[in-house]
Amino acid sequence: MIEYLGFLAATFTTIAFVPQFYQTWKSKSAKDINLSMFVLFSTGILLWLIYGIFIVSYPIIMANSLTLILSLGILYFKLRYK
Repeated sequence: MIEYLGFLAATFTTIAFVPQFYQTWKSKSAKDINLSMFVLFSTGILLWLIYGIFIVSYPIIMANSLTLILSLGILYFKLRYK
């Protein structure tokens, strides 16, 4: 049962990045995105993913894999649309 709570939390925290990713992609502008924050955030997400793999926690692995992809996408947009 607790695993379902983890999947629910993973779903919400991952989905939270979709509007920012979409808006940045659509507008081709990332001027209001703080580069340092997203670099630190992406590093933290990568570490959470590694942690999840080590403890074999599927909610942590799933959420952080998807969030890392979205976060790296936003970082890509930030560097591309300078």
